[in-house]
Amino acid sequence: MIMLFTACAACRKNRGKIPITPPPAATGLSSTFDPKQVSMAELEKATQNFSPDLIIGCGSFGSVYKACLSYAGGSTVAVKKLNPDVIPGFVEFRAEMETLSKLLHPNIVTLLGSCSTGSDRVLVYEYAQNGSLDQWLPLDTPFKKPRSRLSSCWKTRSSRRPLSWETRIKIVRGVASGLAYMHNFETPIIHRNIKASKVLLDKDFEPHIADFGFARKIDGSISYVSTRVAGTGTMGYMAPEYMEGTTMATAKGDVYSFGILMLQISTGIRPDKLFREESNGKGVRFVEWAREKWDKKLHMEILDANISRAGLEESGVVEFLRIAFLCASYSSTDRPPMREVVELLNRIPT
Repeated sequence: MIMLFTACAACRKNRGKIPITPPPAATGLSSTFDPKQVSMAELEKATQNFSPDLIIGCGSFGSVYKACLSYAGGSTVAVKKLNPDVIPGFVEFRAEMETLSKLLHPNIVTLLGSCSTGSDRVLVYEYAQNGSLDQWLPLDTPFKKPRSRLSSCWKTRSSRRPLSWETRIKIVRGVASGLAYMHNFETPIIHRNIKASKVLLDKDFEPHIADFGFARKIDGSISYVSTRVAGTGTMGYMAPEYMEGTTMATAKGDVYSFGILMLQISTGIRPDKLFREESNGKGVRFVEWAREKWDKKLHMEILDANISRAGLEESGVVEFLRIAFLCASYSSTDRPPMREVVELLNRIPT
């Protein structure tokens, strides 16, 4: 069994002295858990031959289907069929299987089974009743298509009620807890692709980190990032050091992506959106635009208009955004470890 890494409790001076709770014992980690191998015949039966009517999620990786499998006691599960034309292939499929088979945490999705036959790669997960987080954030349709021409997985987004401020904080705390758990192994596990579509929500809106195809175990917290990952990821979430050509992946890259996710959750704005400066029309990245508003103390102005202001504590919003910008610091050395972020988030008044 892999033991969790006990990190130094000393904080950076520029962030203040913050007491750090040692990582919990690795009671949720299993080195023997082995997801069941499921036959393609059983998967085809459960999904009605992968019927479009059962699609509950879609993306460049492929589609996710809602199904019931007999070996799972007839329980509802999520079946992700990867697209062989666009996914990297067997390496990433194995990475997700091997990573998830060792991660047992309430905020990390549970892998129940898999199937690999011919060019088909299929993964079976626990079912998240409320879909992915991006489906609950303001609708930004692809290519500005009319909603009547959108696929069903996009149409459902426009009918969802806005998330409350309390629910958004709950989601952020859960994701932070899952990442801290991953990063605190003796050999840390780096997700490398944290964003809203990689966070699944159960019936109680408890978040579960998903999609570990790019995840890697990092000896000494360092590994190499393939250029393909840098080229296909959502650029708005990627740490500056990756965009500037560094080939090293660290836990601090996940921290940056998490900070951007916090900003997206609080503002309702996609992180790949460009803003235009009024003075010269120059394009400004989302994080730079948000930070400028923050510096001018316009924090309530950038808060998602769908969030009710009734009973909302402004001090909680201020602290939430402060933590987000700390995580999204340009320099990786200024970003706190996720275990510290968890403690900071738990202090936010709600």
